[in-house]
Amino acid sequence: MPGTPVAVRHADVATSRLRTHVLTAGPSDAPVLVLVHGNVSSGRFFAPAMSMLAGQFRCLAPDLRGFGLSETVPADPRRGVRDFADDLHALLTEGGLVPAGQRVHLLGWSLGGGVVLQYAIDHPGAVASIVLESPMSPYGFGGTRDVSGQPCWPDFAGSGGGTANPDLVRRIAEGDRGRDAPASPREVLTTLYGKPPFELPAGLEDELVDGMLQMATGDDFYPGDAITSPNWPGTAPGTRGVNNAISPKYCDLSGFADVTGGPDVLWVRGDSDQIVSDASLVDLGQLGLIGAVPGWPGAEVYPPQPMVGQMRHVLDRYRAAGGRYEEHVLADCGHSPHLERPQEFLALVGGFLQPSTADRA
Repeated sequence: MPGTPVAVRHADVATSRLRTHVLTAGPSDAPVLVLVHGNVSSGRFFAPAMSMLAGQFRCLAPDLRGFGLSETVPADPRRGVRDFADDLHALLTEGGLVPAGQRVHLLGWSLGGGVVLQYAIDHPGAVASIVLESPMSPYGFGGTRDVSGQPCWPDFAGSGGGTANPDLVRRIAEGDRGRDAPASPREVLTTLYGKPPFELPAGLEDELVDGMLQMATGDDFYPGDAITSPNWPGTAPGTRGVNNAISPKYCDLSGFADVTGGPDVLWVRGDSDQIVSDASLVDLGQLGLIGAVPGWPGAEVYPPQPMVGQMRHVLDRYRAAGGRYEEHVLADCGHSPHLERPQEFLALVGGFLQPSTADRA
């Protein structure tokens, strides 16, 4: 269980791939817990949780490439989220942060959930356990119609770089710290990341907004480029930037179901998540359904993406093949359990990881 708060420190670690900024907390000889952040955020979002978990673990929270204070290097979306996973592998094997041969515990939030699943697909023997916090669908974000990830259109229209709110992108690029518009980063943090009313201590809220604003924007970063599509809603994935990396055109993590002898999985989500759900308010299928985006062709053609159903479908296949997972749904909680319900979230994580904290295999 979490104990007395521990100081969180900053480090810059150079690897063969890039320079990565990492938050660290906890003793160097403790089991390693790596926390991977989501889109439009940074490792800073995990600092409060790290300070509490560091009594049990050596906590590491890297900023992904193009996010936070890490090197601003484009990812190749045609590899899905594999560039991010490869960066993480280089950090953990080259950075001197993990003793040789020690398996790590991985905690992935939102986009980070996709990154840790990719890591486990590529390096199953290096992972002791996985915590998925409000994870993105294993079939990417947007443009799919059923639990097996079938696309609504052959060109995956409705996913990729053209689906981001352009006003939010502009305000991030301009460093907007205000709350005078629905698309300001601060308003997105307090009304979308958590279930409203979502209040954070003033100093922490400011730090998290800063973490959002540190993200690189543009065609090579957030949200990425797009191409015009003849299919509703008129935009399809390009080949640059983070939102294309999570397009189902390029991102398919369903292979996790076939990992044999893989790690145990804890899946934690809020019942009121507005970002990753079967009725996501940032999914164009759902926005079309509620009339927020005109021209919606109807549920037979373009239903809301069943994101939760897709994750459960893959994890059930994983279980059927011999893997183990457990799901916990937090009532009256949105997309960010570690910020909204920290004590409950940390108790779940600490209890799940406790049986394997001595793992040095």
